Amino acid sequence: MRFTSVAAAIGLTLLTVSTALQGQRPDDQIDPRSLALLEKGRSAQAAGNLQGATDLIETALAVDPRNRQAFIVLADIARAQDLDGKAIRLYREALLLEPNDIVALKGQGQALVAKGAVERAKENLVKIRKLCGAKACAEGTTLAAVIAKGPPPVTAAQVSPVNADTVAKN
Repeated sequence: MRFTSVAAAIGLTLLTVSTALQGQRPDDQIDPRSLALLEKGRSAQAAGNLQGATDLIETALAVDPRNRQAFIVLADIARAQDLDGKAIRLYREALLLEPNDIVALKGQGQALVAKGAVERAKENLVKIRKLCGAKACAEGTTLAAVIAKGPPPVTAAQVSPVNADTVAKN
């Protein structure tokens, strides 16, 4: 008698989990409408229309939020607009979908260096080198060069009024 209730509970749990898994699409099946919007966004980006590209790619993500390439392209656009914090977040979204995406790791590392987080960028470089194995890959070489160059210097225009007082005292 005691085992009957436990067996029934386990059976219901298995039934629930298997039903939920059957309703999900595999990660490699991105909605074709999302892919079409992504391509239109890439075309707009190539034409220099960054706002139009952003709108199209955000729509692609609304259609299918598992479109990892859309996150990467949006992050690239954010970096082109010097929005490195936004780019880091978008690359992180892509990496949540596929933690071993070398392009996203490289882009996030570059954005981290631009924000001054060189140590975190080095962690990305270690991951890239581990994924590439014995062969050298372009992404690892590019990120290593960006890390070696270091973050961009802070100009007087970028110093906030609060920090300006501190800088003036020193």
